[in-house]
Amino acid sequence: MKQSVFMTVVIVVAIVVSAIIYYSVFGNVNNFKTPEKLTPSNILGAIYLGGPIVIALMALSIMVITFTIERQLSLTKAKGRGPIEPFLKKVQSSLLEGNIDDAIAECDKQRGSIANIIKQGLDRYKMLSAENKLDAENKIQEVQAAIEEAMMLEVPLLEKNLVVLSTIASVSVLIGLFGTVVGMIRSFQALATAGTPNAAELSAGISEALINTAGGLFGAIVGTISYNYFVTKVGNITYMIDEATYNMLQILTMKSEKKA
Repeated sequence: MKQSVFMTVVIVVAIVVSAIIYYSVFGNVNNFKTPEKLTPSNILGAIYLGGPIVIALMALSIMVITFTIERQLSLTKAKGRGPIEPFLKKVQSSLLEGNIDDAIAECDKQRGSIANIIKQGLDRYKMLSAENKLDAENKIQEVQAAIEEAMMLEVPLLEKNLVVLSTIASVSVLIGLFGTVVGMIRSFQALATAGTPNAAELSAGISEALINTAGGLFGAIVGTISYNYFVTKVGNITYMIDEATYNMLQILTMKSEKKA
């Protein structure tokens, strides 16, 4: 529910802001040599000649930047407080010493996705050890099930909005191409008029084509780079989760067998 609300707000705000910028900034009469707004005097006027499709491209650009910032903040939070490697070493040392409470305390300090998953497994192990109803093998299976449950909650949060970034990258290219085709149609219509072609209409059509191409490429470039960057980052985090939980289970299995 929160995700859909956030998505809706971002889309609406991006479209409104883009429309305001397009008409009030790019469409300002000071950016043109004539009141008809056919001959731009600077780059802002040239962008205005890109037509209403520029609004869609600007909205997509705002969205891809917004989701890039959101993903960066979320993954930074997911890493927790401080470097992950020293945290994992402290947890491993505590487990080797048989001190489950210290390992849980380290997870509480870290507060990242890896720490949350490890803590879930340690809490289950501590509870089962206190009850002392299961043998070593079943106890470890219960701990592994708790870890898998925690991963089902944490991993989707790491991958959230990655599909949005890849979609924006693809859609930006298509919308930019659509704007390019529309601009070229206008240019050829100007050339097809009887007599001398209208230079203003011809330049407006070419500007529309090129501006939309540039806008589409910008959204696609930013979206593709962001998507690949965050996919790699999420992959590294999930790899560390797998390694950390595997090592934890190995240590707990060893400790449980010794007690048995």
